[in-house]
Amino acid sequence: MKILIVGSGNMGKTYARSFLASRFVTPQDLFILEKSHEQTETLSEISGGNVFDKPGLFISEADVVILAVKPQDFPVLAEQIRPFIKRWQLVLSIMAGIKIESIINQLGINRVVRCMPNLPAQIGMGMTVFTSSAGVEKKELFTIQNLVNTTGKSVYVEDENMIDAATAISGSGPAYVYYFMEAMIQTAIKMGFSPSEAELLVNQTFMGAVHLHNQNELTCNEWIKRVASRGGTTEAAVKVFNALSVSDEIEAGLFAAYNRAKELGS
Repeated sequence: MKILIVGSGNMGKTYARSFLASRFVTPQDLFILEKSHEQTETLSEISGGNVFDKPGLFISEADVVILAVKPQDFPVLAEQIRPFIKRWQLVLSIMAGIKIESIINQLGINRVVRCMPNLPAQIGMGMTVFTSSAGVEKKELFTIQNLVNTTGKSVYVEDENMIDAATAISGSGPAYVYYFMEAMIQTAIKMGFSPSEAELLVNQTFMGAVHLHNQNELTCNEWIKRVASRGGTTEAAVKVFNALSVSDEIEAGLFAAYNRAKELGS
């Protein structure tokens, strides 16, 4: 299998490294199209030298073409690569907001997979949600799932609208976690801990809580009840969270992200 990655931002590089590390492809079968000359040397080290700064016949050789560019750059890119794209090629898009129908129309193809990965893919702990056009066969979806699973875990959805929901939940999700962590770190500092101590306390607390949750079948609410003994410190904090309707505010924020994702795709 030959794979072409168009764009070498964070996710483009992550996919390149993950595919090679998992031995899904060899360096000789991995191609990268990147217009920035500044990144050519680094990219050549990753892909074995198959780095190009302008479209060419090499595009036609790829079995899978991965579009890892900014959404606003796609219209110009589509014009540039369309002469080299073959109708039989499978296109995988990680561009936020760009609908499958738009990709089909602008590239003149009918086999498109659209996915939404997230930042932890960089360390193999990512979460990817993906869907596809009707022209993609099951065996091809299996191949795509194997590809994206080199960066973590994945879920397939039938309805493309769910990609917008995934953008709001898992795509943007790491930022929400960091937001809550930062609030806890700053509060710990106010309570007297040094910055390094505060960061250690919060980091280890998050990692431990997630691992504990993953190794058992209890729900989040059941875990809260186990930690929050009656009349204790945790209960005092949870009462304040409930009084301030923190859960409702989080929901409102998630729906704001969801609505924005839909706007970007309209």
